[in-house]
Amino acid sequence: MKSDIVVIGGGIVGLATAYQILKKAPDTRLILIEKEDALAKHQTGNNSGVIHSGIYYKPGSLKAKNCIEGYRMLLDFCDKHDVTYELCGKVIVATSEEELPRLRALYDRGRENGLEGLEMLNQEQLKEIEPHVNGLQGIKVPQTGIISYKEVCLKLAEEIKAMGGEIQLNTAVRSLEQEKDEIQIITNKNFLEADVIVNCAGLYSDKVAAMQVKDLDTRIIPFRGEYYELTQEATHLVKHLIYPVPDPAFPFLGVHFTRMIGGGIEAGPNAVLAFQREGYTKSDIDLSELAESLMWPGFQKVMKKYWKTGMGEMYRSFSKKSFTKALQKLIPEIKQEHLVQASAGVRAQACDRNGGLLDDFKIIQKKRAVHVLNAPSPAATSSISIGKTVSDLALKELQLIQE
Repeated sequence: MKSDIVVIGGGIVGLATAYQILKKAPDTRLILIEKEDALAKHQTGNNSGVIHSGIYYKPGSLKAKNCIEGYRMLLDFCDKHDVTYELCGKVIVATSEEELPRLRALYDRGRENGLEGLEMLNQEQLKEIEPHVNGLQGIKVPQTGIISYKEVCLKLAEEIKAMGGEIQLNTAVRSLEQEKDEIQIITNKNFLEADVIVNCAGLYSDKVAAMQVKDLDTRIIPFRGEYYELTQEATHLVKHLIYPVPDPAFPFLGVHFTRMIGGGIEAGPNAVLAFQREGYTKSDIDLSELAESLMWPGFQKVMKKYWKTGMGEMYRSFSKKSFTKALQKLIPEIKQEHLVQASAGVRAQACDRNGGLLDDFKIIQKKRAVHVLNAPSPAATSSISIGKTVSDLALKELQLIQE
């Protein structure tokens, strides 16, 4: 089967990329392949469903640019296609004196990124909008919202098919062969030929890239984020989304409270090393994948640097009491009996050989290929903008080939 472009991965970034390619170049012969029996089964379908505002990200970074632009594009898409969302706002809370300078820096960063309507809240103002929160100061972020990204993906898939694209499920890449005039994609069920491939394989994006790129300097390390859901009697404690001030040295936002578009409130996540790339439970173990993570020189440096933080996250994974204690920093009235185990998600965290946990998006372009190697949060919010960026690269590569 010959096509102009094959997109690998049926999460929200892969779908948004395919959507943008066909919008810009409707005559493109495009196939999207996904190894699972449904779209959005991994990172996209297991995240907390937050529409991020862009307040956290370094001005000028790919994250900041794509989040701000992607936020607007996502809402426009949802309005056009009747996808339900709610801009409920969130509050970032400083619970100690040492967090106050970081809170102020976040406020300034949000303003620099173009966010309007941000409010610095003193303790009294914070109590007015979140009566049960323990905090010295806070930032109210009105742009933050909630959504079902699975629903967004289903709409993107409808549009891709309507524009002539093809989606193949249960189709996993086994190898790539770079020929002079094409890339040959051998899957578990067929043989595809493409002028250009776009790798949006998420948790396996480095594996797919390594089929083409020798000595790849990036490895995906899977981190599981575990959640609890609040019982009905405790939901009144949360009015907005409630977040702590994040640790700038660690690429996770800390445990927080998230309202869900379908109702209810999630609490979490922690961030623990998953023992396989799709390890959604503690008992999910793949020894070869675990060994790959542990033997990666970059991750060994991460473990050496963050071992105390990592042990704390792991302890909290096994101790509901410890998890509750972490949540009580934000809402002291939370009790263990208010928490019911909920589903977990796994984040594809890229780590370079030197021990850097990549915070920004990483997209590399090779001959006949574009590889999305790091697309952490806010990738879902930013997806249609990221898709635009990646589609530009893919179409440029296709044009060069055709010329």
